[in-house]
Parts: sequence; C-alpha cells; structure tokens
Amino acid sequence: MTKVLIRDDGFAPDDFGNFVALDVLQAGVESPLPLEIPNDIDPMLLVPLFPWISAIRIPFPSFADGRGFSLARRLRMLGYTGRLRATGHVIADQYFHARRSGFDEVEIDELLARRQPEAQWLTRTDWDRPTYQDRLRAV
Repeated sequence: MTKVLIRDDGFAPDDFGNFVALDVLQAGVESPLPLEIPNDIDPMLLVPLFPWISAIRIPFPSFADGRGFSLARRLRMLGYTGRLRATGHVIADQYFHARRSGFDEVEIDELLARRQPEAQWLTRTDWDRPTYQDRLRAV
C-alpha cells in the first residue's frame, strides 16, 4: 500500500523509502541512514548514533498510544536535529501534537488519506501559534 506523508504544506510522496533497524546502525555504516525505532526504546541509546541517522521513524500502533509523542520530545531535548517521522495510526486531530512534540512529518496509508483528506490535515498546521499556557506565561 502506498504511503502518504503529511507536512505543513499538505500531502507529499515518500522521499526516503526503506528505514533500517537499530542493529544495522550498531553494526556500523559508511553514511547516515534512515532508522525505524520502537516507541518504547530508551532514547539515550541513540545519542552516540545521531551522526549516522538521516531520519527517525517512530511507529504509532494505535491512535490512543501516545508514547511516540514523548519519545520525539525526548529525542529533540537530547539534541537530535534530523527529520522525525510519525507513522501508523496518527489521525488529523493529532497532527498539532505531533508537530509540537518534535515530529517534522506524519506518514499514513492511502486508506486513512482517503478517510481524512488533505484539507482536514491542513486545518491542524497552526501548531506553532501560542497556546493558552504560552499566553499565560507571557503575563
């Protein structure tokens, strides 16, 4: 099944292809590769590998499983600056939270893209606007 990427400017084709497992990177590589990790991994394991990672894909096995959001935030706090991609059961209503937690993009399948068309995702691209809490802190 074809994958669809969602970015702030709408739907886009996948530009990475295959992501590798952690053991491939740990065995040694000659150039950075895209990595898929489980959503329950200790992100500290990845810090020494950051120079060898071109992108990280984190699966969401269910739209109710938010561990991927926490993991993305922790990776950003640890200094990861490459691309972060959420994949799996992420719905349009969660795009705002995905971007706020550090994801650059969301990967969904064609079926979800048909059920939740591009317009639904684009209404959630205002993730960088100040939140209620941000406005309170400014006072």
